[in-house]
This record gives sequence, C-alpha cells and structure tokens, in this order.
Amino acid sequence: MLLPEITERVPLTRPDGRLDRRAVGWARRPLVGTDAIGRRGAGGPRRFGRNKRWEYWGVTTPTHVLALTVSSIDYAAVHEVWVLDRESGRTWGAGATVVPARGVELPGTLGDGPARARARNLAIDLDEVDGGTRLRARTRDVSFDVVATLPPGHERLAVVVPWSDTRFQYTVKDVARPAHGTLWVDGRTVDVPAGSSWAVLDHGRGRWPYDVRWNWGAGSGESHGRVVGIQVGGRWTVGTGSTENAVLVDGRLHHLPDELVWDYDLADPDRPWRVSGGGLDATFVPFHTKVTRTHLGVVSSSTDQCFGHWSGTFTPPAAPGAGGTPPAPVRFDGLVGWAEEVHNRW
Repeated sequence: MLLPEITERVPLTRPDGRLDRRAVGWARRPLVGTDAIGRRGAGGPRRFGRNKRWEYWGVTTPTHVLALTVSSIDYAAVHEVWVLDRESGRTWGAGATVVPARGVELPGTLGDGPARARARNLAIDLDEVDGGTRLRARTRDVSFDVVATLPPGHERLAVVVPWSDTRFQYTVKDVARPAHGTLWVDGRTVDVPAGSSWAVLDHGRGRWPYDVRWNWGAGSGESHGRVVGIQVGGRWTVGTGSTENAVLVDGRLHHLPDELVWDYDLADPDRPWRVSGGGLDATFVPFHTKVTRTHLGVVSSSTDQCFGHWSGTFTPPAAPGAGGTPPAPVRFDGLVGWAEEVHNRW
C-alpha cells in the first residue's frame, strides 16, 4: 500500500496526545501541526523524556561546510556549531549540552516563529525572513550569517513516521535551498557565494523510542543544467510503511516510497557509499569524516557523518496513466553533501 500524499493541514497528535493517523503520509510542503510536542501548556500529556525537537541546517560552499543544531530532547538542550575547511580539513566550532534544557527556543510548528540557542560557548538564531530563512551562529572561533533562499514553487519532503500511536516522528527534509552570506573564521572573512552554495534543513518533532539507529544522506547542487537535491534515509523507517526518500529536480519533489539499499563500510572511510532503489542509483565519495561519541550514563550517541560528493542517475516514475516514452534518467554528479550512520540511546 502506497503511503498517501497529504494535501491539507492536519495535527500530528489527537487531544489525548496520541498520534493522529490522518497525519501519516508524505507531503510536498509542511502541513502537519506539531504544537503539542514537548511544549508546556500545549495540551495533552507531555510524555516527558520521549519528546525530541530539533532544527539542523547544513550549508555547503565551494570552500567550506557549515552546520548548526538547535535541539531539545526534553531533559537536555543539545546544540552545535561546526565549520569545515574543505581544502585543509581543519574544523572549528563548539557544542553544548545543557541539563536541564534551558536557553533554547523552538517553534511549535515549522515556520511559526524563530529558533534560538544560548549557551556559555555559542549562540544560534534562526529567523524566517522575506524569501527564506536566516541562519546566524557564533562561537569564540567562528561565526556565520547565511540566508537559505526559498524559491517560489520549491517543494520540501515532509513525512510522518509511525512506530506506534505513542511513538512517532514528523520530519521535514528540505534540500537544495540556494544560500548566500558570510563566514568569519580564523581571522578571515569568507564569502558564502550565491549560485554555488546550498542549504539543507532537517526539521524534527516527535516522540521517539529509547534505542534507535538511522542512516541519512543529502546532497545539493546544479548538474548538467538542472538543480538536483538528494534526500535518502534508512533503518529507522523500516516496518513503519513510511520512507524519507526523495529526489528534487528543478524544485519538483519525487517521493520514493520503497526502502533503499545502503552499501558502505565505516571501517574503510575512503570507500564510496552506494544507495540504490526506486529509480535512484547514487554513489557517494567521502572527502571528510566527522566522528562524534557521547556517553552520559544511560544516554549515549554515536555518529559517523561523512562529507563528500554524490553522483549517479535518477529515473523519475512515469505519470499515472501516461503512455509512450518513459521519462529520461536525470544524471547528476558533484553534488556536495553528506551520508551518516547514527545510533542513539536517548
């Protein structure tokens, strides 16, 4: 059974705090209201400890990779600012885990307000502005001010993943957002140039199981005269009927309803990854690996995030009822992005 496409606004939860099954599906824009997740006074049981809310933005430029995270996982606020120099491999940034969660502001529903993080060693501000989203981050060693443009008609993958009526996740994966701005690092001012810089959003609101693993990959860029965005995921959606797999071509989203096949080896960090299925045949070649390990008693996180280039082909599905010649494959190469494996006990 194909996952339905959601076309009208719907709440993620019912008044009793359980999953509203009308929200289960995928959409081309954010349509699910998530105000009840982890916010005091929002109605319904809070189910403390299971609520996870975050905004992750990654920005790729010809010279650098920029990333920021603003999050609340109920009992802690977890934030990060990180910058990679692609040529030298040098990195800058800071992370903060604040227990109990404080100094963090997240909108109940995507687009309904700013996101902010304040900690001793960093500050992050995310604001909706005319034509896009402004991303500002500052640490002692690095800062940036970038606008991720939202072009007219640009589609975004929004998916509800249901493990059960009490454990579920709403995710918006927004790839290939044109970006521009300024980076200040190592005493230098560096341009984030329009036309060759791209932003990706991972927006999450949900109630998670304690132990979970996932794969995620994303890539953005212009290739062979077309703007292409790759969004692939795995493991965490298996058995739910939902997937977070899609390819964006010139602003039009093609959702891939099937689980994809991931082939990679973290023990061999230079070996290319391959992700295939649903008309997608993609190869990812890493140029840098970011390894993060966190152990705080019963709470732990293990992340291997590789940055590199995506190449391959995507054959769009034929339109329903269409006859004649099938769609031509879309070729892409040189899309900058990442692929990761994560294991959380949270």
